[in-house]
Amino acid sequence: MKFPCTGVILAGGLNTRFSGLNKAFIRIRGQYILDYIYDVFKELFQEIILVTNEPLQYLDRDFMITTDLFPIRSSLTGIHAGLFCAANPYAFFIACDTPFLKKELIEILLEAIEPGTDIIIPETSAGLEPLCAVYSKKCLLPAEQQLRKDLRIRGFFKKMRVKKIPEHVLRKADTDLISFFNINTPEELARAEELIPEHIR
Repeated sequence: MKFPCTGVILAGGLNTRFSGLNKAFIRIRGQYILDYIYDVFKELFQEIILVTNEPLQYLDRDFMITTDLFPIRSSLTGIHAGLFCAANPYAFFIACDTPFLKKELIEILLEAIEPGTDIIIPETSAGLEPLCAVYSKKCLLPAEQQLRKDLRIRGFFKKMRVKKIPEHVLRKADTDLISFFNINTPEELARAEELIPEHIR
């Protein structure tokens, strides 16, 4: 990794489609999703931050914990809080409900960091993946300004220098793009349990 980067896990969602259960503590392969992500992160990042509005649930975890600075629950407030607390000039963000995140895919994004680039984001046939992306600290003020208008993450992208990583490059590290699979419903949890062949880390 050419540029210092912090790893940030976003765990601030309302989980309304999951009966209010905390998705970070869903078990896949006998392991909490949060712990799986942490195992991937600790191979890449010296600084790991968890953004949550329920910090007491995570006091036994070995990472820095912060909460949203805006009294609004959204992914953008989590990105803002993570950037605010990050000691490094860049931060990689991932949602806490991604049980198949691959280290190799993160490395592709980290290697794409270069001077003058503010956001490094995957782009697939499904669109952009703003919750599996790298943001520079230069995004902090534009994100805050966006929060004062609406909660769309992409709302401030036009002000930033964005590098999109295309699908064919991403598939070199993650053939099935399984890193972007996330669990929002019990049905998706059942699907995740079907996707645990031995070749998925």
